Amino acid sequence: MCEHASAEDRRGTVTPEADGRQRLEFRRSWPDPIDDVWSALTEPERLARWIGRYEGERAPGGTGTFFMTHEEGEHTGSPATIVECAPPRRLVVDTTGPGEIWRLELDLAEEGGRTVLVFRQWFAAEVDVADFAGGWHWYLDKLDAEVSGRPGPAAWEAFWAEVRPGYRPA
Repeated sequence: MCEHASAEDRRGTVTPEADGRQRLEFRRSWPDPIDDVWSALTEPERLARWIGRYEGERAPGGTGTFFMTHEEGEHTGSPATIVECAPPRRLVVDTTGPGEIWRLELDLAEEGGRTVLVFRQWFAAEVDVADFAGGWHWYLDKLDAEVSGRPGPAAWEAFWAEVRPGYRPA
């Protein structure tokens, strides 16, 4: 991320799709090499520092359990399937969310001397995406801290108080 990127600049966008679903998308970038950002997305030790852990087969078609260990409460884990894995460019994972399968797509590219991450998730038309967007915003700020070495975001409540107006205007 740009060292001075505001919460607004880091905010995800929601776009209606032709099939009625909603696409949530975030773009983040770093001056770090693509292999380093890929490592933060996939290596167990680094993954644990910003989002959680994955226990299972680490290959396309592999299945396992994903534990979001930075969430409150008990970390029971969710079934996960690695749909695509093309290091260091693309990772697609299906996991379960409230009442549906979540497809998460993470694409990395080198642009202008920076590594750019595009994160996408799709939701049904009737889903209120704001809280999910805020959650991913927080996690992607935690990823930024892992990649850049800068401080991570505030605890969830303080962070949500700061970014919520961008996702839930008054």
